[in-house]
Amino acid sequence: QYAKPRSADNETRGEVTLPAYRGDLINRDPFTLADREPDPTLMLRAYERAALTLNFIRALTDGGFADLHHPEYWDVSFAHGSAYAEQYTKIVESIRESLNFVSAITGVESEVLRRVDVYTSHEALALPYEQAQTRQVPRRPGRHYNLSTHFPWIGMRTAQLDGAHVEFHRGIENPLGIKIGPAMTLDWLRGLLDVLDPAHTPGRITLIHRMGATQVASKLPPLVEAVKATGRTVLWICDPMHGNTETTASGIKTRRFDKIIDELEQSFTLHTQLGSRLGGVHVELTGEDVTECIGGSRGLDELDLERAYKSRVDPRLNYEQALEIALRVARHVRPKI
Repeated sequence: QYAKPRSADNETRGEVTLPAYRGDLINRDPFTLADREPDPTLMLRAYERAALTLNFIRALTDGGFADLHHPEYWDVSFAHGSAYAEQYTKIVESIRESLNFVSAITGVESEVLRRVDVYTSHEALALPYEQAQTRQVPRRPGRHYNLSTHFPWIGMRTAQLDGAHVEFHRGIENPLGIKIGPAMTLDWLRGLLDVLDPAHTPGRITLIHRMGATQVASKLPPLVEAVKATGRTVLWICDPMHGNTETTASGIKTRRFDKIIDELEQSFTLHTQLGSRLGGVHVELTGEDVTECIGGSRGLDELDLERAYKSRVDPRLNYEQALEIALRVARHVRPKI
């Protein structure tokens, strides 16, 4: 994670206090004064790595990495013996049957199903980095776009109505995301919408709620109702990760899979009851076999965390847990499965 908002400006170990690690865009992780000093050249290194990563992703998608014609690659054996094993298998089989049907009717294997369009998104936290890549583009005079990403979003720690981050996002034409947590008030949210979307443009604003499994039922409905009352068309996304972060007795930062699922499924239900629609899910994941989040059909526990905990910031879902999340989402998209 190249830019990380921190709750404290400094970190203390023993009798030594140094600036907090704020991500590889700003400073370095080792606990030394030299590493924790902000280094502007790191922005150049981050840009280079972002470009390399995007080119790698483009090569993968052009090579058929996202080809849906191979659902058999989706290994759900990890769910064997769980209550959802049969449902997961049926979902994968239904995808295979649908693709075979399309091929049989059209006589071709649709290219649309072999490739995906890739869009990028990140929290626009380090304003010098974002501003350096903000400019007007050809054939759209007078409009400024943040070219560091397609879809920048604002975190609650930088969402002050009179703050620099809101002012920056007010001036760009990109679609915008706003993270909203339990501390978000109705007036604060209405104020953000008025500043960032004065023209009530459909698609301009995405609201990403991250309440936590224990608070989503009480905190989300008033916010949904308040947005509906403004007459705006927004996209709602659930982030079931950040509101469910905890620290174990041994000091390891983790998340419980059951709580992630709980908040996600509550959110689907609440939006339906409120006449709204949950349009997306935001998760932190990796394709690696890490052990950073507890639970899932594999039954990872706290002792497993030490086996393959690699993240230097937030705990991520591993491949199996991420696939299980996707399959659970599919149950809401197609409830009869």
